[in-house]
Amino acid sequence: MSAPAVRGRLQWSVVVPILAMVVLALAWFRHEHWSILAVVAAVLVGAVLSAVHHAEVVAHKVGEPFGSLILAVAVTVIEVGLIVMLMTSGGDNTSTYARDTVFAAVMVTLNGIVGLSLMVGAIKHGLVSFNAAGTGSAVATVIALAGLTLVLPSFTTSAQGAQYSPSQLAFAAVASLALYVAFLFTQTVRHRDFFLPVTSDEHGRMTGLVDLDEDGHADPPTRGEAMLSLGLLLVSLVSVVGLAKLLSPTIESTVASLGFPYAVVGVVIALLVLAPESIAAVRNASRDRVQTSLNLAYGSAMASIGLTIPAIAVAMIWLDGPLVLGLEPTQIVLLVITVFVTGLTVVQGRVYALQGFVHLVLLASFLFLSMQP
Repeated sequence: MSAPAVRGRLQWSVVVPILAMVVLALAWFRHEHWSILAVVAAVLVGAVLSAVHHAEVVAHKVGEPFGSLILAVAVTVIEVGLIVMLMTSGGDNTSTYARDTVFAAVMVTLNGIVGLSLMVGAIKHGLVSFNAAGTGSAVATVIALAGLTLVLPSFTTSAQGAQYSPSQLAFAAVASLALYVAFLFTQTVRHRDFFLPVTSDEHGRMTGLVDLDEDGHADPPTRGEAMLSLGLLLVSLVSVVGLAKLLSPTIESTVASLGFPYAVVGVVIALLVLAPESIAAVRNASRDRVQTSLNLAYGSAMASIGLTIPAIAVAMIWLDGPLVLGLEPTQIVLLVITVFVTGLTVVQGRVYALQGFVHLVLLASFLFLSMQP
C-alpha cells in the first residue's frame, strides 16, 4: 500500500470525526425526531469506522502486540463511557448495565470474534496457527477475571442478591486491574515474542515468527501521521460515546417494544463497541495472522473486565443505586461451556474451520437465549 493511498484514506477519516463532533453538538439538546436520530446513527457508524482506521494507523506505527493493545483499550474507553452514561440515566434497570454489557462483551469476543477469525482464516488458508503459550496465558487471565467479577458475586453472602459489598467490590477492582497490568507486562515486555504472528508448515505446526518488516504492506506512517491519527482517534471515541448516549433511549424503547429482556440492551452495546475489534480481527485472519486476531479478541475481553470493573467501581462513589455483577444461572452455564471450548481450541496452537464454527454456534446460543431466556 503506497503512501498516497494512506493519505487518501486519511482525508475521509479526518472529515468524519469532525462531522461527528458537530452533529453531537447540534443534536445534544434536541434529538427526538426520527430524522435526527437517523443522522445520528449514520454518523455513529462512520465514527466507529474512523476509530478503527486511526487505531490501525497508530498500531502500524508502534507494531505488534502494542497495536492490538491500543485498539483494545480504545474500545474499552467507549464501553466504559457508554455504561456510565446509561447508568446515570437512573432507570429501573441500571443496576445490571455493567454486568450485562461486560458479559456480552466476553461472549462476543471469546465466541464471536474468535470464531469468525478462525473460520475466515481456516477457510482461506486451510489450517491456521498461533502461539499456544501466549494465547493460553491470555485465556487464563480472561477466565480468572470473569470468575472474579461475574461469577463469584452470585455466591457471596456479605451483600444481598448478586452483589459485592463495598469492600469486596474494591478488592475485585484492584485484583482485576492487577491481573490486567500483569498480563500487559508479559505481553509487551517479558514475553513479547509469544504474541507475535507465526509461520507454520503444511501441517499447521508453528515454525517461527512472521517477518513484520517484509510483509508486503505499507511502510509505517510518519510520526506526524501517527500523532494526527492519535488525536483523531480520541475525537472519534468521544463522539461515539456521545452519539450512542443520544441513541440509548431509542435502543431501550425498541428492546422493550419487542418484548425482549432488558439484558438485550447490554448485548446491543457490546456489539456496537466491539465492531472495530471485529473488523480488524477478520482482516488479520484473512492475511493468515490469526495470532493478531486472537490478541485483539482476548485482549478486548480482558480490557472489558480488567478496566471496566475498576472504572465502574470508582464511578459507584457518586452513582446511586446497587451494582449487580453476578451472572444468572443460564449465563454461568454459557460461560462455563465457553471456557471449556476455548481451552480445547487454543491448547494445540493450530485449528481448522470446525473450531471456529463451534464458537459461532455458542455465540448464536448466547444471542438467542438473551432474547428468549
